[in-house]
Amino acid sequence: MREIKTAVITGASGMIGMALAQLLLSQGIKVAVCARPGSSRAERLCVLQGLYKVWADLDELKDNRVFEEIYKKIGNVDAFFHFGWAGTFGEARNQMFLQSKNIQYTLDAVSLAKKLGCQVFLGAGSQAEYGRVQEGKKLRADTPVFPENGYGMAKLAAGQMSRIYCQELGIDHIWMRILSIYGPWDTEKTMVMSAITAWLQKGSPSFSKGGQLWDYLYVKDAARAFFLAARQGIDGKVYPLGSGQARPLKEYIKIIRDNTNPLAELGIGKLPYNQNQVMYLCADIEELTKDTGFVPEYTFEKGIQETVAWQIESAKLDR
Repeated sequence: MREIKTAVITGASGMIGMALAQLLLSQGIKVAVCARPGSSRAERLCVLQGLYKVWADLDELKDNRVFEEIYKKIGNVDAFFHFGWAGTFGEARNQMFLQSKNIQYTLDAVSLAKKLGCQVFLGAGSQAEYGRVQEGKKLRADTPVFPENGYGMAKLAAGQMSRIYCQELGIDHIWMRILSIYGPWDTEKTMVMSAITAWLQKGSPSFSKGGQLWDYLYVKDAARAFFLAARQGIDGKVYPLGSGQARPLKEYIKIIRDNTNPLAELGIGKLPYNQNQVMYLCADIEELTKDTGFVPEYTFEKGIQETVAWQIESAKLDR
């Protein structure tokens, strides 16, 4: 088991980064985060007491200034968590030159991890690396990959190239292929958070028939999985990250409605399925559980209750 006393997180103002930083701080771990200067989301980092902040864009990770600032704040680093990524939504996913830059940023992050003396580098992969998979088959590390957009292609290349680079530098490498995560600090663009916001504001969100079988994992569980992988994950492994259980999307939608505006219309069936809609998505977490002991602690219902409470409180603070 690796002893983790210090850690660096890139992309820390994202949902998983925030939850992970909070978890690591609660364990008495010194945490430095790299955040993009001028980012509207970076303001949220101020709610985490004891966090060391280094203002740096992704293309600055290679700069000696970033290394010096991190080292001055926390010294040698045990674990490096790389969540930083440009172009995660919409049309940006197919901006090939932008996505290709993310591969370089990932390798720059590995170089920085080496300078800081890291034992282990953990990268945030994606279900997009798989592309279209056979329905009813859980996603495993050895599931064939054929990504269908630039984002998935870049994630796949970044994972494979950073693994080889880590081998050359003598750093353990773990790649987490993340499925659908939800919870506090989520972006409004996701199905879960957009539905929560709409129903809390007495709106009427619309959905497809909701027959897709989907795997959702609460963000606190996702953060704990990353932490356990940093301590006990096997060097060179890829771990799909989800709850390991799939349910029809319409069940998730009903749970969200019941915890926000129970008398509201569900809105199911008002929209057609997307073109080439993926109808089944579920992570096989058997290897992750075997190697690290990770088992999700939150049901979807419990996670949604916490997320709704957080969203209500956040709305009060924004007034």
